[in-house]
Amino acid sequence: MSRKLFVSIRIKNMEQTKSKIGSFKIVGNWDKQSKILKEEFSELTDADLKFETGKEFELLTRIEARLNKKRDAVIKILKKGQVEKV
Repeated sequence: MSRKLFVSIRIKNMEQTKSKIGSFKIVGNWDKQSKILKEEFSELTDADLKFETGKEFELLTRIEARLNKKRDAVIKILKKGQVEKV
């Protein structure tokens, strides 16, 4: 596969992934939620859980990589924590 085609496919996949998270937003107290996540998943670091408004995609990407889980699984984990802890 040519490098140009590979880059094009990668960009398309990133765009599709961004659209998958759609309207996913962090709600509630992120400090509390992130502490609970660190207790549940000891491999997560403060850097992995650093959150900036509007940068949900980056947060999901870091957590996904650290936990070696797919995007949908990470979103499910985060949403579950938001429902239980809000």
